[in-house]
Amino acid sequence: MVEMINSSKEAIELEERYGAHNYHPLPVVLTKGEGVYVWDVEGKRYYDFLSAYSAVNQGHCHPRIISALIDQAKELTLTSRAFYNDKLGIAEKYICDTFGYQKALFMNSGAEANETAIKLARKWGYRRKGIKENKAVIVVAQRNFHGRTTTIISASTDSAARKDFGPFMPGFDIINYDDLTALEKALSNPDVCGLWIEPIQGEAGVYVPQQGYLKAAEKLCRKHNVLLMMDEIQTGLARTGKMLACDHENVRPDLLILGKALSGGTMPVSCVLADDVIMLLLKPGEHGSTFGGNPLAAAVCIESLQVIKDENLAENAHKLGVVLRERLQKLAEKTNLISKVRGKGLLNAIVINDTPESETAWNLCLGFAKEGLLAKPTHGNIIRLAPPLVITEEQIHECADIIEKCILDLKK
Repeated sequence: MVEMINSSKEAIELEERYGAHNYHPLPVVLTKGEGVYVWDVEGKRYYDFLSAYSAVNQGHCHPRIISALIDQAKELTLTSRAFYNDKLGIAEKYICDTFGYQKALFMNSGAEANETAIKLARKWGYRRKGIKENKAVIVVAQRNFHGRTTTIISASTDSAARKDFGPFMPGFDIINYDDLTALEKALSNPDVCGLWIEPIQGEAGVYVPQQGYLKAAEKLCRKHNVLLMMDEIQTGLARTGKMLACDHENVRPDLLILGKALSGGTMPVSCVLADDVIMLLLKPGEHGSTFGGNPLAAAVCIESLQVIKDENLAENAHKLGVVLRERLQKLAEKTNLISKVRGKGLLNAIVINDTPESETAWNLCLGFAKEGLLAKPTHGNIIRLAPPLVITEEQIHECADIIEKCILDLKK
């Protein structure tokens, strides 16, 4: 029998006592979500301005996605890939047609999808580019975030992700983000098989590269016979005002990595897309996942993507992103507490004019929560602002009012 939580205090004490302390959540205990809203166990309603790190682009508990989940859960949830199921092929065709690739490989978490892309790029390097065994290099960017597995943190520059977790895997060349000179030099190494980047660095604090960087990176990859590996797990699926963030520059990655909102926040679903010349290098037994490509995930993925299309969520993200940034920029002009506003679509951030070690951004987020809006700092002094894409213009202004009130009150 499942116990019931009677208060936020009780829930927090249980997690503190029995759970690993690998997160530092805001002291808010959520029990219900619908659209742009979530409610805590005491019944207080909040605007969600984190969207589970962009996993609920379609809004919390979207009725169409939940219906697809329930209908499929009543029929068949898991077979493993030891057998075919009647939903996976349909989902593979749907997602390939949506994004214009020949093959799809479904996994579960975003980190798993990135691990998959690493293996594909390396095998392509050995079998297609002719790199000598165990010499393949993947170029990555400083401040990247692709997950926290031991392989992925070997490519990270985040000390919190790396300290005490070595030794690290070789084969990664870390260069500055948004630096074409450094990129050209790195890709000229004949042992490089892939360039692995985010089109916008979300976890790092919503760093948006200069216009033209992604297109130039694509051209440099073609010039040096290197695969472009684009991690769109957080930036993709309409978040930045296009279906993919790389669509803003008409860039087509060789390996497209998706996750999070592929399920509308209902379950872990991720995917790597590529053409036959890359994907068919994988042979039976070389890669897999018990849950990857399960029929439940397949059904949910199709409905989640169709909701994004039917409800024009990319267009809404573009339009309301402009509105939100205009409000935030006007706020920044009223106070020296905000040093920078940046973003694209509904993936935005304000940089608080204080040190990353300060408590200012954290205290602001506590203030937001008190007023009914949930956001969370990243890297100490940066606050991401990323609501579900079903939000309305009226709601955007209401949320901007909350942010403005809290920041001006803190200044006082």
